[in-house]
Amino acid sequence: MSSAPKHSPPLPDATPPEDCPLCPRLAAFRHEWRAKEPGWYNAPVDTFLPRAGAETVELLVVGLAPGVRGANRTGRPFTGDYAGDLLYATLKKFGFAAGEFEARPDDSLQLVGAAITNAVRCVPPENKPTGPEINTCRRFLAPTLTALPHLRALVTLGRIAHDSTLRALGVRLKDAPFRHGGEHDLGGLRVVSSYHCSRYNTNTGVLTTPMFEDVFRKVRDHLG
Repeated sequence: MSSAPKHSPPLPDATPPEDCPLCPRLAAFRHEWRAKEPGWYNAPVDTFLPRAGAETVELLVVGLAPGVRGANRTGRPFTGDYAGDLLYATLKKFGFAAGEFEARPDDSLQLVGAAITNAVRCVPPENKPTGPEINTCRRFLAPTLTALPHLRALVTLGRIAHDSTLRALGVRLKDAPFRHGGEHDLGGLRVVSSYHCSRYNTNTGVLTTPMFEDVFRKVRDHLG
């Protein structure tokens, strides 16, 4: 397995062990890819934090899960596949990232006042985690939220990430339904939901760059 990318230390109580056994199907898939690609990361992917530390984070972006050839390969969320191109370009545009994104964990890209995590930390077959897997991995998502003392806003990418985040916050789904660009104030947090920035969604026109940028413009306006 390749070494973890260099950024801030993992959040306490919010980081799965390298050989997390909690979801047998995901563990088996992870071991399958370790055998195929021993130089890849092939482990639960940590939250990507700014170098300045968790105490500087005001925005948390919550995605679905690592991609096989993305974060599962590189060890950094949204790094190595198409979704990261749009996400990191948008974060840079609104001042939440700096440096150059080169789709590898040793590039010069750094987050600024923001962090990125996934609702499910291990790569799932066909990018489709099951309900029990999503529920199990929430034991790492919930403490991620509480480990960011100055968190003020969340962007949830896709319905699964949105619904799991709401459950981690103890919010009923009907009280903050998912829709692209939807905004909800929940317990002192502004939650803005977006379609996922996947290649499929952008290629089919479900999500356009202006639509995605509008989500982060709302967050930037809220944070000031």
